Amino acid sequence: MAHWKLISFDLKANFAFFKKPDYNDGLQLSYNMLHKPGLLGILGAIVGLEGYKQKGELPMYYQQFKHLLVSIEPLGHEKGNFQKTSVKYTNGVGYANADGNLLVEETMLVAPAYRCYVLLDTGNELEAKLHDYIIQRKAEFIPYLGKNEFQAWLADIHEWDYSPLNSDRPFAVDSLFVKSGSIKNQIVETEISFDFSVQSGSFTYFERLPIGFDEKLMQYQLNDFAYTDWRLKSSSKIANLYTLKEKKNELLKNIQLF
Repeated sequence: MAHWKLISFDLKANFAFFKKPDYNDGLQLSYNMLHKPGLLGILGAIVGLEGYKQKGELPMYYQQFKHLLVSIEPLGHEKGNFQKTSVKYTNGVGYANADGNLLVEETMLVAPAYRCYVLLDTGNELEAKLHDYIIQRKAEFIPYLGKNEFQAWLADIHEWDYSPLNSDRPFAVDSLFVKSGSIKNQIVETEISFDFSVQSGSFTYFERLPIGFDEKLMQYQLNDFAYTDWRLKSSSKIANLYTLKEKKNELLKNIQLF
């Protein structure tokens, strides 16, 4: 029997590097937002699930948690963007480059932070363990944001009451949401209309982000995501929107679970 609980935690680090599979003139690029496969890796680290072991095989954390519904809300950003810098370094290990040292340049996010929401069935032993570990701020492996030198920490953990959004008035969406693509392999239709009757916002941010893996091609499955501080008209259509109420106070939020 399912026992659903929606939990959130803030994930912060000094730096992050979410590697894109493409390059720009020798510069390795990073996604700006934490994406779902990256979050699943962090959840797997918390409960001690193994990562990549061999080519052509998806990691254990993804196999165990790919069904989870999550949501991601950026914190401390500038209109959806985090400050970025680039670093050049030399990789001198023998297996990196048989012809000599490998010169690498990467972009990094500076002081990124995200509020991560996870819907868990505590009737499932592994998901119950994940719930308890998050509540207790425990982890089997140290979580990190993209590279193991970018260690992350968890803070501000909350449990939420939640219900599908049902509003006949303009509303805000506090998380990233799918602009076009799929959720759990189902194509979703998104239609948004901004409420310009009041000056409610200042930006709309777009990024094409991984939401999972194409398990035949063994590469990222990508969706177009949006994030905005504008209020949306009640006629807007966004799949899987939920209204959240923090159990200890009257704080309300609207997020998309994907």
